[in-house]
Amino acid sequence: MTQHDRQALRAAVIGLGSMGLNHARVYAGIEGIELAAVADVSPERLLSPTHGRAATYDDYRRMLAEERLDLVSVCVPTLLHHDVALAAIDRRVAVLVEKPIAATLDEGRAMAKAAQDAGVPLMVGHVERFNPAVTELRRQLDAGKLGCVFQLHARRTGPFPQRVRDVGVVHDLAPHDIDVMCFLVESAPERVYAETLRGIATKHEDMLSGILRFHNGAVGILDVNWLTPVKVRQLSLLGENGLLQADYLSQQLTFYPRGPDGHLSDATPRAIEVESAEPLRLELEAFVDAVRRGVAPPVTAEDGLAALEIASLLVESARTGAAINVPQGDRLD
Repeated sequence: MTQHDRQALRAAVIGLGSMGLNHARVYAGIEGIELAAVADVSPERLLSPTHGRAATYDDYRRMLAEERLDLVSVCVPTLLHHDVALAAIDRRVAVLVEKPIAATLDEGRAMAKAAQDAGVPLMVGHVERFNPAVTELRRQLDAGKLGCVFQLHARRTGPFPQRVRDVGVVHDLAPHDIDVMCFLVESAPERVYAETLRGIATKHEDMLSGILRFHNGAVGILDVNWLTPVKVRQLSLLGENGLLQADYLSQQLTFYPRGPDGHLSDATPRAIEVESAEPLRLELEAFVDAVRRGVAPPVTAEDGLAALEIASLLVESARTGAAINVPQGDRLD
């Protein structure tokens, strides 16, 4: 039995916006975890009752220097991910950084390289991987429910989130679905194409219509914006045996089998049982388990880099008006 097995792991959260407060809340409720400290530049956020008796800091560097920590969630704005994560890695503290992994690929690669060199776990917060509907969807695919997957169609739309100012909708929202698509089809995109609209809600792009062509032949469609009055979070997979549709919000999964004549319209939809749970709690429990056992986290820095690379290429495709082939090679070089 290791020391970590005998003692509670000491966790911290840097950045107490809406996501950071949720991380603090969840850590406080995980058995074997002590929420030891939180850091934020806002005095008002440090007064939140969410983090209970955790020590509070207005300087994350001082927190890292003064506290003995086993793991930390980095929930600051994307432009700060690189500096904050590197500071924690330098202190040999395991890091979960919210997606996207960084503002740029170079910064993300530097974070991944630093963690690799230091032997420090670095996980990226692609929380939809842990949505029970996605977990069950993957299980159904592994069981051959759809047969060959032809197309994946993600709809991630809703009103503008006031918390976002530093990135556009492609980097803020699309990485969720890029990562889930790669996870489900176990393949990487080889070519991307995108159209965007910008300047409506922010100075960045506010709407994305994107296409991903995967190496295994599947085609992914991304319908992402923060302009729609109604929040929608859905993913549909079309395959040779029918259609599987997941709703991230309700955590429901429905199968539409092909009818006798091959038409989906003749099929009776079948609900597939999903055991509901909070995705963020499942994500943080998986992170804690990886740190405790000393194994690679379930969503690696390489996964985060892959999603960020595709998001960046989608922005470039929209800028140039051309499809772009995805470069191959070691992302840590």
